[in-house]
Amino acid sequence: MNPDPELEIIKPGWRAPSRVKALSTLRQGGFSQPPYDSFNLAEHVGDEQDNVLRNRELLQAALNLPAEPNWLEQTHSTRVVILESDTSRSADAAITRLVDTVAVVMTADCLPILLCNQAGTEVAVVHAGWRGLADGVIQATLKKIQSPVNQLMAWIGPGISQQYFEVGDEVRDIFLTHSDQIQRYFIANSPGHWLCDLQGLATGILRSHGVAEIDAAPGCSYRDEAQFFSYRRSATTGRMASLIWIES
Repeated sequence: MNPDPELEIIKPGWRAPSRVKALSTLRQGGFSQPPYDSFNLAEHVGDEQDNVLRNRELLQAALNLPAEPNWLEQTHSTRVVILESDTSRSADAAITRLVDTVAVVMTADCLPILLCNQAGTEVAVVHAGWRGLADGVIQATLKKIQSPVNQLMAWIGPGISQQYFEVGDEVRDIFLTHSDQIQRYFIANSPGHWLCDLQGLATGILRSHGVAEIDAAPGCSYRDEAQFFSYRRSATTGRMASLIWIES
């Protein structure tokens, strides 16, 4: 397999300052073989290590990244790291105020959320599945961001759509302990089962904490198999990456 010399990516449709660079990768154009075909960027999913490293090298070269991305060890936690001061990379969110420092999360149904301030001097990235949203990963990130919340904008990257994300009563009940208003993000599908709107949940949390400018990517990681990896569609699969940095 020959990698695509020009990687296809998604660029956020938001009004971020020009010095803020951001993107999400798609699944095609890399070296990985099925079922990780082909642009898998995760080392922890069972893919051949050499292929993952070649894909990461391709990512940096083809997109002219200013530095190697700061890959996180994601565990669906609420841990947030400041990339320039924290040595640990075991986290599900990262913040940086340094130029040419690339923050990244990997997803395959969960939501990648990118944040920046209006001045383009602070950026963040969040890995937000249902567990992270319920436990407060967005709130934990906003607490560590130095910029006033009303000066932030957010972009929610591609994830699984409500149509394909069924959860049980136990998941819905966890969210309902926070607010009865959250029930609008769940549609009854069968007895004890609900269709969960992850994007709606993330948007609601961001808005309730003062982030007014929010954009979201179209598409569904589960439905759009040619473009996206999906853990729910196939448990053995790769991961896309969503990246953000401040250009020098």
